[in-house]
Amino acid sequence: MTMPKQDMAVSRALEGLEDSRSSVRLRAALAFGTAPDPRFIDKLIERCAIEPDFYVRDMLTWALTRHSASMTVLKLLDEVRSEHAQARSQALHTLSKIGDRRAWPAITRALLTDADDEVARSAWRAAVVLVPEGEEPELAAVLSTQLGRGEHETQLSLSRALIALGEMILPTLSAAMSDLDPRVRAHAIATERLLRDPDAGFEFAIEEAKRVVALGTTNQ
Repeated sequence: MTMPKQDMAVSRALEGLEDSRSSVRLRAALAFGTAPDPRFIDKLIERCAIEPDFYVRDMLTWALTRHSASMTVLKLLDEVRSEHAQARSQALHTLSKIGDRRAWPAITRALLTDADDEVARSAWRAAVVLVPEGEEPELAAVLSTQLGRGEHETQLSLSRALIALGEMILPTLSAAMSDLDPRVRAHAIATERLLRDPDAGFEFAIEEAKRVVALGTTNQ
């Protein structure tokens, strides 16, 4: 018996997700997003957890956003609790793109302070998208505990997340400017300056902040 053309196309797309060539996996993910089918949500999420190529992962996320949130959010929340860092990170990234605030309770302090930088960065981005009105100060307080963490990209991600919360972060940043850790002080100063002057650029802001810390003053 000959397989219907539609089923053959689905079969090829499923095989494509496992192909050794990233270009083939990318086309397969595109196919699933172009013609959403809830039967394959589990497969897309499963692939997110192990896909090594950034662009393919991004296409997988896009494909998932093309499906109904009522069918994806709960499954993604299961992934957020995975023991595998990439599964957590990619699920958080996808939830931030879907923007369904039912996911907010899953953005725990443990995720916001996750030892894996990619997971933490994804959690920060998701948190500022999903945070309910009125809970921004609590979120800012948790995010501020991560000031000074990691290298340039991690610090930039945190600054962007804090800045997305608006000027209500200023008291939190002001307190961090007196922290005993010079990295925390410099990061807080750089974030505050970037908030006031978005065109300054993070690299410039952080280098200037380091000079301020070295001179022992936080005068603006």
